Amino acid sequence: MSSSLHIEPDSLIRFRRDLHTYPELSNHESETAEKVLDQLRHTRATKITPQVGGEGIIAEFASGRSGPNILIRGDMDALPIQEVGDTPHKSRNEGVAHMCGHDGHTTILLGLAQELTEDPIERGKVFLLFQPGEENGTGAKAMLADEKFIDEPIDYAFALHNLPGYELHRIVTRRGAFNAHVNSLVLKLNGKTAHAAEPEQGHNPSLAMSEILSLCASFHQPDTGRDDFYLITPVYATMGSPDYGISAGFADVRLTIRSWTIDVFEKQSAALQKSFEKICEKHHLNLEASWTHEFFANQNDDKAVDYVEASAKAGNFELEERPFPFKWGEDFGLFTQKFKGCMFGIGSGVDCPALHNPDYDFPDEILPTAIGMFNGIIREALKD
Repeated sequence: MSSSLHIEPDSLIRFRRDLHTYPELSNHESETAEKVLDQLRHTRATKITPQVGGEGIIAEFASGRSGPNILIRGDMDALPIQEVGDTPHKSRNEGVAHMCGHDGHTTILLGLAQELTEDPIERGKVFLLFQPGEENGTGAKAMLADEKFIDEPIDYAFALHNLPGYELHRIVTRRGAFNAHVNSLVLKLNGKTAHAAEPEQGHNPSLAMSEILSLCASFHQPDTGRDDFYLITPVYATMGSPDYGISAGFADVRLTIRSWTIDVFEKQSAALQKSFEKICEKHHLNLEASWTHEFFANQNDDKAVDYVEASAKAGNFELEERPFPFKWGEDFGLFTQKFKGCMFGIGSGVDCPALHNPDYDFPDEILPTAIGMFNGIIREALKD
């Protein structure tokens, strides 16, 4: 492994740990954004645009010569999880913590901004995009819809995610889908309350709830090696009230569903929802169904993957091609639906706690690797 970085890593580690100590939830990243802006003002960014789609920031590095326009995205938000670690930089915001590594992702982009300052590009433009609201799937959409978003064509867009379970510094790529298409379904079953002694006088949703959850198992196709992969995870279910004298008249069931492709998702979900309607009709219930928290699959462009792999080889980083997509969702998918691009991964350590675990902490060792990877990707893409 090697790196051509000119920057001082200790300052980046201090910055990353400060973000970790004071995390902010999705769409509330105001202090984080101010810290980022303060750092960007010390770079040679030719233009800095704050408050894009909320607290989003776009820093432009223009060469002054025509060439490709490259977008690099990092996310800034934390999760509503109570941290259990005992590090000096443990979160001081109760019930909020950087358990996905977005503190590291933000820091990586600032390190890249320093690298672009010390070794400017000779053609084209680079746009560093600091995204809010990744965890709840709102940030990419909000930034893209903002009139302050980049008003010129983007040739390629890139992002990364740190990957617990992989050797430190290992670069993980995949052609085609990098991760799943994910959406969540909210089912509200409206019946009629009655006296618990006379349930026949009302419409209790309990049997419908049971049938709905059983039906999910028949649609479930959890084999990640299949193209028709379709994973249904019940995440929440409630019914009625704790009052012993009332037969329930209302239920709420919530499911998170994921597949490798939008086509499979739409086909299976349409059939599933139609079956839910029939179940509710049989039990004299009114069904209200709605979708929320949609994450589009990251579709990696072959040429963009080539740039990632070339950067990895130039940096002497270990390279691994993943055989099937990751099952989690990622808001960067909306960018790769719009622009040619690639999401890749960097190993966070075989023994690193999993993402969203309460004892996770971003490994500072991979900051130079990630910055070097992005810097190499930019230089490779600007050659063409």
